[in-house]
This record gives sequence, C-alpha cells and structure tokens, in this order.
Amino acid sequence: MSHAPTSRSVVFRPFPAAVFCIAVLIAIVLPGRPAGADEPPGKQHPPNRLAAETSPYLLQHARNPVDWYPWGDEAFAKAKAENKPIFLSVGYSSCHWCHVMERESFEDVEIAKYLNEHFVCIKVDREERPDVDAIYMQAVQLLTQRGGWPMSVFMTTDAKPFYGGSYFPARDGDREGAPGFLSLIQAIQTAWERDQEQILASGDQMTDALQKQMDLASVLPAAKPSVGLVTRVGQRLAEEYDAEHGGFGFVENQSNRPKFPEPSNLFYLLHRATDESLDEPVRDQALAMLTRTLDKMAAGGIQDHLGGGFHRYSVDRFWYIPHFEKMLYDNGQLASVYARAFALTGNPEYRWVVEDLLAWSSREMLSPEGGFYSAIDADSEGEEGAFYRWTKDDLKAFSADPNYARFAATYQLDGEPNFEGEFFVPQTDEPLATIAKPLSLDAASLRETLAPLRATMLADRAERTAPITDTKILTSWNGLMIRGYADAGRLLDQLEYVEVAKRAATFVLKSLRQPDGTLLRTYSAGQAKLNAYVDDYAFFVDGLIAIHQATGEPQWLDDARTLTDIQIAQFWDEQRDGFYFTSQDHQSLIARAKDPVDSAIPSGNSVAAENLLYLDEHIESPTQYRDYAQRTIANVAGLLKRSPTSAPRAAVSMAKILAETKP
Repeated sequence: MSHAPTSRSVVFRPFPAAVFCIAVLIAIVLPGRPAGADEPPGKQHPPNRLAAETSPYLLQHARNPVDWYPWGDEAFAKAKAENKPIFLSVGYSSCHWCHVMERESFEDVEIAKYLNEHFVCIKVDREERPDVDAIYMQAVQLLTQRGGWPMSVFMTTDAKPFYGGSYFPARDGDREGAPGFLSLIQAIQTAWERDQEQILASGDQMTDALQKQMDLASVLPAAKPSVGLVTRVGQRLAEEYDAEHGGFGFVENQSNRPKFPEPSNLFYLLHRATDESLDEPVRDQALAMLTRTLDKMAAGGIQDHLGGGFHRYSVDRFWYIPHFEKMLYDNGQLASVYARAFALTGNPEYRWVVEDLLAWSSREMLSPEGGFYSAIDADSEGEEGAFYRWTKDDLKAFSADPNYARFAATYQLDGEPNFEGEFFVPQTDEPLATIAKPLSLDAASLRETLAPLRATMLADRAERTAPITDTKILTSWNGLMIRGYADAGRLLDQLEYVEVAKRAATFVLKSLRQPDGTLLRTYSAGQAKLNAYVDDYAFFVDGLIAIHQATGEPQWLDDARTLTDIQIAQFWDEQRDGFYFTSQDHQSLIARAKDPVDSAIPSGNSVAAENLLYLDEHIESPTQYRDYAQRTIANVAGLLKRSPTSAPRAAVSMAKILAETKP
C-alpha cells in the first residue's frame, strides 16, 4: 500500500479531471535534484508555529524545517499578501505513511527550503479538524478516484483546491511508479508562475464541483423510508459478505486487499438478528454473518491476543496481519458489539474479547482525569508493528515454560513466521472452543491454562519501546467508548465498567463544555478548544444514554436532552432537514456538508436519529424528538436507495420508525 486507505467512501460521480492543469503539470515536471548536503544530519531545527499547538500530531512536526502554519487566518493572509499557492498536508498521529512522508520529505532540508520559498504550508490534524479533512479528501477522491493519508493538497490563496493526492516519495525513482514530491512542487510552482489564471479557474471549477457533490439534494435520487430500503441493506451486505473468513468487501483473487471491522454493519446485523418481526431465515442469516465475522476477527491477528483490543484493520482478507495502530473509535464500538453479541448468544469468547479490550483501554488509553486518549501509533523505533511482533529468538526465552508447546500451537507460533518472512503475530485462526475440543478441554480451561504465559509475554513486551500514544481527548470518540463501557457493564453485569463510563462522561461535561453549555471538540495538555461537530454531540449524547440504560439515573438523561436541544439549534438544516456536520457559528469553509455515511466512524445523523428516538420514548412530556428523528432518516433515504450499505445504522433507525408507525 502506498497510503492508509479509507474503509468506505461514497463518490457519486467523478469530476472531469480534464479541466485541471494536470496535463500542464505533468508536461513541465522538472527532474529532482539530489538531496542537499549543506547541513549536517540530525541538526535540530528551531521550532515552527506548530510548537504553540496542543495536538500531538502537530507537535510531531513542530521542528520540521518546513515553515508550517496551523489552519487559520494567518496562513491565508500570508498566501494572499505574497501571492503564493498553499500546500495543505493532512494526517494523524498514528498514521504510518504520514510518518514516512515526514521523514522523507518534511525533514529534508532541500525540499523544505523550496516549500518555504514558494508555498505557504499548512499542517492539519484530521482528527481535530474533520471538516477540513472531509472537504479536501472529497477533492482528492474526485481527482484521483482514491483517497488516504497523508493527504497532500495544493490550493489557491482562497483555499480552493486544484491538485492533490496522498503520499508522495521524496524524489523521482524513490518508489517505482510514483512521482517525486520535489519534482511535483517544482512543477506546480512553474505552473503557478506561467498559467496562474488557468490554475485559478481550475480551483473555481473544483470548488463548484465539491459544493455540488456535498449538497446531497443535488446528487441523490429522491426516496421515501420503506421496509424495502431496510431490507436492501441486508441483501447487499450478504452480497459483499465473505462467507469463509467473515467481514465484507473482499475480492476472491485479491487476498491482500485491506479488510476493516466496519462496526456499523455489525450493529445492523445485531438488529436484524433480534428483530422478531422478521422471518426466522432472515434472522438466522444475519446471526450467521455476525458471528462468523466476530469469530474470525477475534481469532485473527487484528485482535491483540496478548494485550487486548483491536488494531485498525487487516492488510489481508483473513484478518491475519493488522495495520498495527489502535484507534479509540474502533474499540469503543467493538466493545458494544461484542457485549451485545455475548448477550444474544451466550458465547463466553465474546465476553473475553470485551474483558480483554476494556483491560487494555483502562491500562493504556485512560487519562488520569478520566477521559480516553485517541490512538496508539503503529510504529515504534521507526518500524511498523515492531512493538507487537516476535522473532524465533524472542520466543526461545519462553520455551522452558511447561505450557509453551500448547501456547505456541494455539497462537500459531510453532510454524513458519507469518509476517514479513521473519516475524510472528500471535493469532488462533479459530475460536478457542474449536482448538480445545481435540485436547478434551473446553474453551475456558484452555484459556485459563494459557493465561500465565500470556501475562508473562505481555510483561516482556511492555519492556520494549512503546509506540507513541496520541493523548488528545476527543468528545465524539469518548462518547463511543463511554457507550462501550456502559454496554459492557450492563450486559456483562460488571458495575465497575459503568463507573468508568460515568467518570469519563463527567470529565467531558466538566472539561469540554463551555459556559453557555455548548461542547468543544478536543482536550489536550490541559486545554479544551475548537467548536464541536455534530458527531461530538451525537456520540457523546449516545454515551450518556448508554449510562442511563445501565443505571436508570435521571441526570444522564437530563444532560442528554440538554445537549440534544443544543445540537438541534446549532446544526439542524431548516430548509431540507437533517444535521449539518458543522454548527451555525463554525468557521466558514468552501463547502458545508451533512456527512450521512456510516464508515469506520458512524454518521452523526445516524446516531442522532437513534438518540432522538430514545429521548422521545423516555421523556414523559411531549417532545418533537420523534419528528426530528423521522425527518433525519427521511433525509438519508436517498443515500440508502443509491448505496444501500453506506448507512446501515440509519437503516436500523428507519426500521424502528417504520415498525412503530404501522397501522
């Protein structure tokens, strides 16, 4: 892979790339020069403007020789005053290829010098500014039909994109088939000098295309909520389902195509499997797809079998080898999914997955104040996965343990290396119950037998250089993990999990809320800042509702109602219904979107609809919440008609609304 892929994207129509200056740019690409040797290696550069930021990702770039600006008025004013194009680089702290491009290009003195002379350079943490990320990722997808991070975008002084891509190697020839970044910026600078009017026109055209693309009313077919739309989601998921290895979106002859957990699909299957109004074969099919996927994910290397929790995605169809970063948003959702699956099936292995996941998150992701950190990097010591992998020599240290042979056989450490030809990533490939049966054991006995050696290896691993933890606390992602803890506490009958959820919710209410009651997006280094987005409200309210479900305590419902009222006032589209991603008083960008797609992170609209239905059911006084929920779901009906698996969580709310309105 040349970049970190997105798990699901919806591109309704490609933008005609011929209107851009791409042909001009390619025609004038200049040969890359060898790296300059006028500066000793390892020189510590003075801090740039990012040193004043709180985002761990931005701070990673604070001593690059590139003269980075954070997104803001100062950067755009400089670009206009000096008539320079803008180079926008968007990434996040746990992104492997973001680190690669930093090492190759942004720490390169010659490249930095050229950027500083000819461009205004802006660095954005996509997790802090998902609005900026969403707009310019859409531009990159229109240009290239693909997207990923690091995202590299070239813009006019008015923030209008005219060229973009993802990762670029530093120089021509560094990676086969990819143009060098130095040659690219030289070509763009030459085009800016020679054909600035054409570039400005391309920026205008691109911005117009973006605005139309992000205005769903202009690109989606009209549709009304219906049972047929809900059913079609399940039918399409069945078509995309990998019956052998679980999960969705595989290609038979492309075994190395990445596969993501896609929790929103799993929530949909949970609903279908428990919906008594459906025929038994439909429920059984949903349950089979759900459990096969959960079993295979839990057995594969995508689950950290020593430390608990899930890595972000698998680089193969089989869930064997993960991309090793760990994200809070995945693990929060998967805690809920596995807890609900345990309640549905009674399978103890689902319970163990939840217990291991929450043990990891309490140990490594919980801040002293009670909020949850965002992510753990994939890289350590300059290599991807170095913290999690094992060599044959590493494993020899444990071979004297009397249970080692069984442990090695269970976790596939006794054959040939399964990662890069020389490393092992622990995995079971099958549920413990399947492995235990020929040994005349049950799954619980096998797990208990292997537990001491698991603990020993985990302690040994903890002595290694750990990956960096992104310690910013995001309101929305905390909402997802609060839901995970509250569901686990309620369904596993573990009250201590609910207490963790309550403490995290209290922290957000105290530290990420302004005096007027509105929420902020991010907290880091003791400072909360940035206006919250719709998913901050929706996901956090969902977490509050989960605590109310677990405890029955009224204050959590009261807070959920108050924040939902603010969300409606700040984000509701009075003309065409649904919630905008940004609030009324948010910084104005070149487009304003609603983001209805349930991707790796669900849509704020989908979760908001669930919240509104719950509030309507549990608040005695008359409310308009049900009406808002119905209008929110109606607003997504066109998307479900066009792309059924793009909003599975919205389909769940649609099913509930339709069931409640039957005569």
